[in-house]
Amino acid sequence: METFLVGGAVRDRMLGRPIHERDYVVVGTTPEEMEARGFRPVGRDFPVFLHPRTHEEYALARTERKTARGYHGFAFNAAPEVTLEEDLARRDLTVNAMAEAEDGRLIDPFGGRRDLEARVLRHVSPAFAEDPVRLLRVARLAAQLAPFGFTIAPETQALLRELVTSGEVDALVPERVWAECEKALISPAPVRFFEILRTTGALDVLFPEVARLFGVPQPPRYHPEVDTGVHTLLVLEQATRLSPAPEVRFAALVHDLGKGHTPPEILPSHHGHEERGVTLIGELAQRLRIPRRYRDLAIKVARYHGLVHRLFELRPKTVLKLLEGIDSLRRPEGLEPFLAAVEADFRGRAGFEERPYPQADAVRRAARAVAAVSPEPLLAEGLRGAALGEGLRRARITAIAALGLQQETGAREG
Repeated sequence: METFLVGGAVRDRMLGRPIHERDYVVVGTTPEEMEARGFRPVGRDFPVFLHPRTHEEYALARTERKTARGYHGFAFNAAPEVTLEEDLARRDLTVNAMAEAEDGRLIDPFGGRRDLEARVLRHVSPAFAEDPVRLLRVARLAAQLAPFGFTIAPETQALLRELVTSGEVDALVPERVWAECEKALISPAPVRFFEILRTTGALDVLFPEVARLFGVPQPPRYHPEVDTGVHTLLVLEQATRLSPAPEVRFAALVHDLGKGHTPPEILPSHHGHEERGVTLIGELAQRLRIPRRYRDLAIKVARYHGLVHRLFELRPKTVLKLLEGIDSLRRPEGLEPFLAAVEADFRGRAGFEERPYPQADAVRRAARAVAAVSPEPLLAEGLRGAALGEGLRRARITAIAALGLQQETGAREG
């Protein structure tokens, strides 16, 4: 029985990245022997065990054979005779197909170290094109390793496109698509994930609402980049700068989905795109089973980002409606994520990246002013029920009006 550290932990150690989890491959043993040593079985499809003390994963070396479409269509062989090299051969990329022996010796049968030094993501074998999850994993890894400047080998790019044209990507289940997307959203460069999906054709299959934005024009006066899809990726870049929260980055990605369904006769204007976008976000969230916290923030940003951009043109009662719409009175903790996504939309335009965005601070001041309005004086006057509610509304409008927001200068909607 031999044990080897494998996969991402070996890769990340060589890159100098933090190692968050370690996976091991065990050669020359059986499930019964593993259990006898105190390992707890957890694998459903093939033998995987948790270490009795560290709880790290130990998998028996295995080979796999494609038996049907999709990423569940594989037969596995985890007999004691399976070698480490055979196990490594089934892995996706050369940089993930390295192992480290207990004495520190590196086992690298497919040139992973060479590709790591060259900053290239390259598939191990043609079997790469048998598993559609690998397209998502490569795109996500490219997003995670973006600070190191990794590129995808041309022959691997071709296999990624083959996964799309062969229909393999169609077999991906929603939960797996979202799981990889969510990991990409917390990476240093989420935009890289979606760029790769687009260049391989997978964006049209997995996120058609986003793919449809490319080629849709916007008014050059407000959008020097013109193309809505280009704008969307610029907004995602800015959201990545402004916030580490994946919910903010997702909201940035989908804030303009409604522009993909603008009637052609009114282009490049996009009147009504906000509400069209709200509907599309709901459909996307339902299809991919996206958690509610992502959906709810994205809907608020899609519906109200234009009002924030025009804040200095709004009457105080409209500002109050905005604050009520984003629920900042009951859930003030949601204000900053909302403003981060809206500011990313403003900055996500060619030449606007470093411009000030005073609307965000004005919304904060309005929210504080409204929160400071106390019902106590109204209660002392004997107001109750609807009369109390109307009195609070008027007092809040007065508090907003006292800020003098209409006298401030702000940038118009982008």
